[in-house]
Amino acid sequence: MLEQPGARGVFVVGTDTGVGKTLIAAGLLHAFARRRARVVGMKPVAAGAVPDPDTRGDGWASEDALALRAASTLRVSAALDNPVLLPEPLSPHLAAARTGQRISVDALVESYHALAAQADAVVVEGAGGLLVPLSDDATGADLARALGLPLLLVVGLRLGCLNHALLTAEAIAARGLVLAGWVANRIDPAMSCVDDNIATLQRRLPAPLWADVPHGALNARHLPFNETLIDDFLAR
Repeated sequence: MLEQPGARGVFVVGTDTGVGKTLIAAGLLHAFARRRARVVGMKPVAAGAVPDPDTRGDGWASEDALALRAASTLRVSAALDNPVLLPEPLSPHLAAARTGQRISVDALVESYHALAAQADAVVVEGAGGLLVPLSDDATGADLARALGLPLLLVVGLRLGCLNHALLTAEAIAARGLVLAGWVANRIDPAMSCVDDNIATLQRRLPAPLWADVPHGALNARHLPFNETLIDDFLAR
């Protein structure tokens, strides 16, 4: 799939839930903002709502969407940067069914294009892992494919991450998607041989390492992205 014309976009996907996608996506927005004037984050589907201090929506918001908004330079409506907000923190297809909704990939793509028309760069954060169900017949991978965006894979470094990362990379390739790069996020300080695991992934994943994020990193503005890779990506 080729990326649609307009703003430069990237789809951030994780090896699993809880691997730090939001932190990485926000960090990427800050990195893009040092190079482009109008950058914006998008959380197409969020499951789990909290009171919204900004009151742009109906009084509720996703914590992930709030973090992406804080890192964005472009202010947009909640209907564009988080078109589907579900109250319960469940798999999206289950959370949607419990509210009588059905998530439409086509509608999410329309929201993305409306958002991208206003921006120089867009960072889209997926929900959970690549194959998380969005409906009975669509997954996060189907959304990534419909958007036509390259993917950035966030690998949460913990026991089992090699298998999760390599399986995800195979699933990306099997669907004709482009893996632009990956991020090593050291989420487990007790993990053994962490540097050896990163080296293994560098040899086996068919894309460059964009960042090696230390455990406990909380400031998205200062994540250690490879500046050359960021420049190259935005220049394409």
